[in-house]
Amino acid sequence: MDLWNATLGSGFLLVGILHDSGSPELLCATITVLYMLALTSNGLLLLVTTMDVRLHVPMYLLLGQLSLMDLLFTSVVTPKAIMDFLCRDNSISFGGCALQMFLALTLGGAEDLLLAFMAYDRYVAICHPLNYMIFMRPRVCWSIVALSWILASLSALGHTVYTMHFSFCKSRHIRHLFCEIPPMLKLACVDTSRYELLVYVTGVTFLLLPLTAIVASYTLILFTVLHMPSKEGRKKALLTCLSHLTVVGMFYGAATLMYVLPSSFHSTKQDNIISAFYTMVTPALNPLIYSLRNKEVMGALRRVLGKYVRPTQPPLQTG
Repeated sequence: MDLWNATLGSGFLLVGILHDSGSPELLCATITVLYMLALTSNGLLLLVTTMDVRLHVPMYLLLGQLSLMDLLFTSVVTPKAIMDFLCRDNSISFGGCALQMFLALTLGGAEDLLLAFMAYDRYVAICHPLNYMIFMRPRVCWSIVALSWILASLSALGHTVYTMHFSFCKSRHIRHLFCEIPPMLKLACVDTSRYELLVYVTGVTFLLLPLTAIVASYTLILFTVLHMPSKEGRKKALLTCLSHLTVVGMFYGAATLMYVLPSSFHSTKQDNIISAFYTMVTPALNPLIYSLRNKEVMGALRRVLGKYVRPTQPPLQTG
């Protein structure tokens, strides 16, 4: 078989979910709405956690970082997909593909780790409330955030460089929403089974280990909550934990299907749907899940909007 060697001067064609859909116009409109919702909701949540001093506590610092990651994650993928469909040009350069892969892996990995740290934050707040500001003091919080970004970016850099060093076959068509490891390996002209095993091991490490920590944290939280004397305290703690578990379930469920499920169980259509879910749907829903039933966030939103958005009324003229 002849080889088509992708170089910096050549590129690929992204043939993703919009091209395989029976109603691409409707799907494009839906994706656009989801993207606008993700931009608005994550932007507002990031704004209130930054501007309102009452939310300058560890829980909302981490929540603000989650919104930032979601906003950037969906922006790496969605605008490109929409513009490709509208302009009828689905090409992407070799460098653009590598950059998209690196950013997506970094943001996905950072969010994966951050969700585990958020579970630890809830564990300390509910099970050790008297020591909360000691265990989760600002320096610790920022160290947690920095660790999430650094570990994710290092892993992403290694995987991006190794994936893109392969020689690719004549077909330039990536039958996927964006440049991601599994569909890229299908274009490689060499045996990638050993590297696929490494991707699997990395996926298990980055997904199942944090997920184990989350399950352990919430198991301990549940035992503590059930022994709370206050009914109102139990309700508030359960609602806070339920919102976080919903986000965890959506993100880890989709990512596990993509990176932990053996390749023999994958199909192009399934992978496209899964990728669309955790790059488009989840970022749009996360801030709504966290904020709609959170009185502190909704109160802060009203205060910030009332202070910075509400137009000032001109003084009344008296004759």
